[in-house]
Amino acid sequence: QVATQPKEQAIGLMFRKTMPAHEGMIFAFPEASRQCFWMRNTLMPLSAAFLSEDGRIINVAEMQARSDTPHCSSKPAKYVLEMNKGWFKKAGLKAGDQLSSTLFQAQPKEVLKQAL
Repeated sequence: QVATQPKEQAIGLMFRKTMPAHEGMIFAFPEASRQCFWMRNTLMPLSAAFLSEDGRIINVAEMQARSDTPHCSSKPAKYVLEMNKGWFKKAGLKAGDQLSSTLFQAQPKEVLKQAL
């Protein structure tokens, strides 16, 4: 799932009780900046990877369900990938690792739609 519009990004994965093991949501922002996420109305714990424009993991945050604690990128991030809690650790992914996707190779909305 890809969230590119402010309304989609504001809702994200809120109110969902479960998510399949290898599915998630990527938030794509117009420009890289400090991104902060919290979990007020999110019913399941998640892991969030903050990503650079080229898909490199900046940092990963483990987030508890229904928490107002902010989790922020340690550097400007263009993307945030939310997965079930612990997914990145189980996959052996950490800060500095490079993810690959056509999403990270181009910026226009048309490319985001093609990546779906």
